[in-house]
Amino acid sequence: MRNIGLIFRREFAAYFATPLAYIFIVIFLVMAGTLTFFVGGFLARDQADLRPFFGFHPWLYLFLVPALSMRLWAEDRRLGTIELFLTLPITMFEAVVGKFLAAWAFTGVALALTCPLWISVNYLGNPDNGVILASYIGSYLMAGAYLAIGSLVSATTKNQVIAFVVAAAVCFLFTVAGSPILLNYFENWAPGGLVEAIAKFGFLTHFDAIQRGVIDLRDLIFFGSTIVIALIANAYVIDWKKAE
Repeated sequence: MRNIGLIFRREFAAYFATPLAYIFIVIFLVMAGTLTFFVGGFLARDQADLRPFFGFHPWLYLFLVPALSMRLWAEDRRLGTIELFLTLPITMFEAVVGKFLAAWAFTGVALALTCPLWISVNYLGNPDNGVILASYIGSYLMAGAYLAIGSLVSATTKNQVIAFVVAAAVCFLFTVAGSPILLNYFENWAPGGLVEAIAKFGFLTHFDAIQRGVIDLRDLIFFGSTIVIALIANAYVIDWKKAE
């Protein structure tokens, strides 16, 4: 844990040493506010809830999180600094977890800065704050799953643009896995068991359940296992690719 903590602090501080952190946060807040008020009709709905706000989170993360994760390993591999980084007295898994937690914490900072919207909806009405809190938890877990997938993809290439495009494509498949967009294609020829299995991998399916205020253990396990499996695969890929 000490090594993970050291890597976490180093990587987290590095985000705010460049304009990247501030650009990411500003874009996230502006897009979230624009989609909530103008596309989601937050005020026109005349309802004291944040469903229009959280409903767009999967699509925001679909593009913004791969943009954040694309540099996690691709840049180190391109510059050749990964060998120097891995000469430190740390294990491969500690390095992967430390980098991931720093990026996830940074994403949490961006998400926490949307709290004024939560304060506003309490001022305008009497929302169910338990549902809103559950939605924040679900959103943060979903962001972590996107980030873990993006980190894994970043480890496979030295090109950040390729890492972004591939990560966005993979995340899109996970996002729509439980929706008719993808299921209708498989229903025409695939067995029912396969279609049902694909549906269970959909981020939207699990996040929608949490948005209703029901924190089901199965949804927590899904996002948690996605993160863990992606990080384990990430460590193996880095170990395999470090000599290239």
